Amino acid sequence: MVWPGCRYSVERPPDAWPDAAPPKLAETFMVKVLTTHAARYPDLSRCPFELTVEREFRSPAAALFRAWTQGLDGWLAAPGSVTMRPEVNAPFFFETEHRAEAAGEVQRHPHYGRFLQIMPDRLVQLTWMTGANGTEGAETIVTVELHLRGEGSTLRLHHAGFPSASARDRHRESWPLVLQRLAHRLGEPP
Repeated sequence: MVWPGCRYSVERPPDAWPDAAPPKLAETFMVKVLTTHAARYPDLSRCPFELTVEREFRSPAAALFRAWTQGLDGWLAAPGSVTMRPEVNAPFFFETEHRAEAAGEVQRHPHYGRFLQIMPDRLVQLTWMTGANGTEGAETIVTVELHLRGEGSTLRLHHAGFPSASARDRHRESWPLVLQRLAHRLGEPP
């Protein structure tokens, strides 16, 4: 049983994969409760803009949960940039990289936040803060709900707390592309 507001640690069982083989997103992990320390939520009262995106996956909810809590560098973040411990109130950092033009310079976009709720295979909620072309420095909240759907799952992403309609609209355009990259990483068709 898991409870909202609890801190969790994700560990791999000793027999999850051979020592020589790297972990894959589809491997099985155990989650244990560390402590019942409630998260402190940001004040979104002055940031009223929000969005919701849904996508169906053939992958099980467990694979999606691991992708959000342990595998960001496999589908979203620049390799080697992720500092993340999936525990409530634990801060995280990663960068994404984008090239504006084919021969242009790579632009790095830092992302900061902390976990607010973690419910294995069901929910990941975290704060999400980026710069001028992202959340405009506002601490927003991303809630990823995972629902079983046959042998696959439905991912519902709610992103709240944008300070402007333009910040929301940029994310409304980018989140479907980000989820498409996750599906591709999991070996699913576009």
